[in-house]
Amino acid sequence: MQRRLALACLALAAGATPALAFSAKFSWSGVGACGSTSPAFAISGAPKGTAQLKFAMRDYDAPNYNHGGSTVAWSGKAGVPQGAISYVGPCPPPGQTHRYIWTIEALDAAGKSLGSTQAEGRFPAR
Repeated sequence: MQRRLALACLALAAGATPALAFSAKFSWSGVGACGSTSPAFAISGAPKGTAQLKFAMRDYDAPNYNHGGSTVAWSGKAGVPQGAISYVGPCPPPGQTHRYIWTIEALDAAGKSLGSTQAEGRFPAR
């Protein structure tokens, strides 16, 4: 444990970005049920060298339903605009709220994974 802490401190001192810095947030605002318009994402702390972001969505309440996802080019800006990701949108049965988890993976130009993060949201939003 002490060795890992010492290595993490050395990495920070050398200017490395901690793995926990990569994060994403989103809102279902403007996204209709059963559509294909993806939400907008705010991205922060993407690992150095990120060229693409790979998105995949999972419904915790219906885990066997494949919502898919896609990979988008990453320009280093703080966000991914609404509609940029190809996927099958949230479509819980009438009167139900489902929990959706997005996994976002940072990839370099060769497609190598540099890190990942997750963002969760309920639909319909409460």
